[in-house]
Amino acid sequence: MSGSLWMPPGAHPDTLPAVPRQRTAPSWARPDPLDELAERLSDFIAAAVHPDEIAALLESDGLSDDQIRERYGVKDSFALAEELYERVERRHPEPDGPTHDPWRTGLLGCLLRGVVFALPGLGYVLGAPFLTGPRDDFDLPAGTVPLLAGALVGWTWNQGLAHRAYSWLGSGDRGAARRSLLLGAPAGALLGTLLSLAVAGTTHPSALAFTAGQSIYLAAATVLLVLGRERSLLAALSPMTAGAVLTLVHPLPDAARLVLLLGSLAVVVLLGLREVAPPKGRGAVFDLRLPPRGRDKPQGTSSRQTTMGPHPLGSLPYAVFGLATGTLVLHTALGAAPAAVALTLSMGPAEWLLYRFRSATLAGLRSSGTPRAFRRTTARTVAECLAVYLAALLALTLTTGITGVHLAGLLLLGVVLWTGLLLQSFGAVLGTTTICCVAALAQTVALVTHTGGPHWTGLIVHATAAVAQTALVCALLGRVTAHR
Repeated sequence: MSGSLWMPPGAHPDTLPAVPRQRTAPSWARPDPLDELAERLSDFIAAAVHPDEIAALLESDGLSDDQIRERYGVKDSFALAEELYERVERRHPEPDGPTHDPWRTGLLGCLLRGVVFALPGLGYVLGAPFLTGPRDDFDLPAGTVPLLAGALVGWTWNQGLAHRAYSWLGSGDRGAARRSLLLGAPAGALLGTLLSLAVAGTTHPSALAFTAGQSIYLAAATVLLVLGRERSLLAALSPMTAGAVLTLVHPLPDAARLVLLLGSLAVVVLLGLREVAPPKGRGAVFDLRLPPRGRDKPQGTSSRQTTMGPHPLGSLPYAVFGLATGTLVLHTALGAAPAAVALTLSMGPAEWLLYRFRSATLAGLRSSGTPRAFRRTTARTVAECLAVYLAALLALTLTTGITGVHLAGLLLLGVVLWTGLLLQSFGAVLGTTTICCVAALAQTVALVTHTGGPHWTGLIVHATAAVAQTALVCALLGRVTAHR
C-alpha cells in the first residue's frame, strides 16, 4: 500500500525494526596505544637524552607495571620507556630567550671563601708563645695533640651541621636552619673542647685555652659561612691578620698577641650570634621547636618536610667525610706544614670549578643527542676542571717550596678532595666517604706501626684513592639521570 511501512511477515504493527549491532573494528584498524602515548608525550620524549628520563616521567604519572602490561603489552616502565625512546626522533628545541643557568657564579666570591678558610692559620703565628713547652710523648711540639683532636672534632661536627643547615635552607625554611645552627654550633664547640682536655696530658693551660678558642672559632665561623657572611668573617679576622703579618716583621708582646686573638674571636662569635639570635620586638619569640604541621609552611615544601625536616642521620655521612678528609690533610701537614696552607687556599678555585662543572653538564644535557655523547661530554668536562684545579694547586704549592714526593702526594690528595667534593655535591656521599675513610685509616695505621716511609706511604694511599674516586665519578656522573 502506498505510504505504508513495509514489515516482514508475522511482525506486529507496533514492533520497531531491530537496530543492527555495531561491528568491532579489526585490530589492524584500531590505533596503537603506544603511538597515542608517544604522540601525547612527544615533546618530552624528543628532548630526553636517555630512556630512564622517560621512565621517571611514567612513574611520576602513577603508571604501575601491571597497568603498563595491560595497556601497552610490555613488562614494565623501563621497557615502555625504551620503546617510546625508539619511536620518537630526537630533537632539542632551543628555549625562547637566554637559557637559565642556576650554577653560574663569580670567581671572586669563591676566591674570597678560600682566603677566609686560610686566614685562621695565621692565628697559630700569633699564638706560638702560648704553645711552648717540652715535646709530648709522640715527640710532637707542645699542645699539638689537643689541637689536632679539637680540629678533627670541629671539622667532623661542623661538616655535618653545615649539611643539616643547608638542607633546611634548600627546603626554604631559613628559620629552621638558624635554629639548627644555634643549637648545633655551641654543642660542637663544647665537644671539641672536652675531647681536647681528655687528651691533654701534661699540656700547659695556655695551650688548652688556645685549643678551646680554636673550637669556638670553628663553630662560629661555620654559622657565618653557611649563612653567606664571608665578608663579615673576613672583616672580623682583619685585626688578627694584621697582627700576624706585623709579627713576621717585628715580634709583638704577648699581651698584644692575646688582645688580637681574643678580639677577633669575640667579634666572630658576636657576628655568629647576631645571625642566629631570636628576632627582636615586642612579643617576638624564637621557638626552638619545629613548626606544627600545616603552619608557616614555606612555599614549595610539603607538610612532612616542614614538620619533620631532614633526618639527622642524613648528615652523618657528610660528618664522616669531614673526619676522613681532615685526617688526610693532617697527615700531609705533619709531613710538610705549608701543604695545608696550599690546600686550604685551593678550596676557593675548587668551589668555583664545581659550579663550572654543573654549568657545563647542564649545557651538555641540551646539546647531547645520545647517552654516549653525554658521557663523552661529562668525561671531558671532568678532565678540564680537574686540570685547572691541579694547575691552581700546583701554583700555590710552588710558592711554599714543596717539591719531590711531597709535591706529588699533595697533588694526588688534591684529586681526592676535589672529586670527593664533586661526588658529595651530587649526593653520592657514601661512595666517596668510604674511599676517604679507607685511605685515612690506611695512612694512620702505617704511621702508628711505622710501616714504610711516611712520604711514600702517603703517595701510594693518595694515588689509590684518587684512581678509585675518579672511576666513581665517571661511573656515576656519566649517567644523564644524575644531572636532572
